[in-house]
Amino acid sequence: MSKISFICQFTFFIAFWMFGRLQGQEVRPNIVFILVDDLGYGDLGVYGHPHIHTPHLDKLAGEGIRFTDFYSPSPLCSPARAGMLTGRTPFRTGIQSWIPEGEQVYLRKRERTLAAILQDHGYQTYMTGKWHLNGGLGDANFPQPEDHGFDDWMALHAFAIPHHQNPTNFYENGVPLGVVEGFSAGIVMNKALDFLIRRDTARPFFLYVPMNEPHSEIASPPEFNGMYRAFTKGTIDPNVLEYRGPGEYYANITYMDHQVGRLMDQLDRLGLRENTLVVFTSDNGPVTEQWRKPWEVNMFGSTGGFRGRKGDLFEGGIRVPCFMRLPGAIEAGTVSEVPVHGYDFLPTICGLLDLPLPADRPIDGIDISPVFQGEIPVRESPLFWAFVLQSDQDPPGYYYAVREGDWKCISDYDVEKTLLYNLASDPYELTELSVKHPEVVKRLQEKIRAMKKSIAEDPIRPR
Repeated sequence: MSKISFICQFTFFIAFWMFGRLQGQEVRPNIVFILVDDLGYGDLGVYGHPHIHTPHLDKLAGEGIRFTDFYSPSPLCSPARAGMLTGRTPFRTGIQSWIPEGEQVYLRKRERTLAAILQDHGYQTYMTGKWHLNGGLGDANFPQPEDHGFDDWMALHAFAIPHHQNPTNFYENGVPLGVVEGFSAGIVMNKALDFLIRRDTARPFFLYVPMNEPHSEIASPPEFNGMYRAFTKGTIDPNVLEYRGPGEYYANITYMDHQVGRLMDQLDRLGLRENTLVVFTSDNGPVTEQWRKPWEVNMFGSTGGFRGRKGDLFEGGIRVPCFMRLPGAIEAGTVSEVPVHGYDFLPTICGLLDLPLPADRPIDGIDISPVFQGEIPVRESPLFWAFVLQSDQDPPGYYYAVREGDWKCISDYDVEKTLLYNLASDPYELTELSVKHPEVVKRLQEKIRAMKKSIAEDPIRPR
């Protein structure tokens, strides 16, 4: 399809939606947002993994736009989720690292999530999966998913306990469920499929599916483990943490892929494909075989060769898979190299639906829908990350990062010690260039300082 004909098709789609809106018809696109946990850039077949079978996700990626340079808001899960749901860099929300159970850190009620905005405009909203935006589900001391725009929900706090098989820590609308038989991905997806059946068909919906896979500690059905026996040593027992090779990790991703396939089939059966935006991405980079914690044994995530891993500001910690499908508005088979960010989701979806953004706070994301037409959106500020120092972080002592064009700068808290890379000539961040390009360093340091100042002066940031 030529660019001109695609622009005409995209314009027709938006015009059709606007006409339906004026006529009082509910033709607004539905939204399905699938967010997986710790999936690496190289962990899918469509992103080049040589062994993991992901036929359903590979197909979904080919039916819309696939991003090569998509970034999570953080290299850890809680801040990444806060950024994606609010359109704001996570430090503005007060969530700077992952939130342990009982921690007095949570997404404040005054934050406006994508779910809350859509709910206010007539969308029915449902969540099933992992929340991890407070210190505990069912605890009245913390805002819960219903306080952030979800009509109903089933979720666990941070990760399945004791592991993905027969988890004990799911809650449904604040009520603990005890032991839930089955495997996490299937449990979560069963609720998503049930929602699609029982929803109000006269209203559009937002379905948020933050899956637990492939976050440790993993467990998958025997038939999926059996697909990768060649990569497994010994007997698989999810209750025993010992080295058994990458087979279990590969199986867990294929099982997750199978569940996403069930969801896509359900959308087709219900006639929802043509009017549903599907978004798929990961919350941060993977746990690679460079393990740092005892519970990371048998995690074998792939960064696709990028330096670093989960918990790092190098590309391996923040660059993740992402694709979006919306027939009529996104041409199938599109691949975009435009750098985009997880905090772009909220303004992009609001832009597609012609919904106003919150006007009383900074929104760091931008509407990237021009990318669907082969254009490059205008971004006034560079892509930005802030990350609380971890003792095992690589590189140690660094706190902020920005990407502007092909340049990426990583700095310490005082924005004095910096690392500079050119991602066009050096995507694996092997050659540090700060001495050779002091003018670039100075410019990007000023960008970081400006963001630090903006965060410090944010009108609703927790003090």
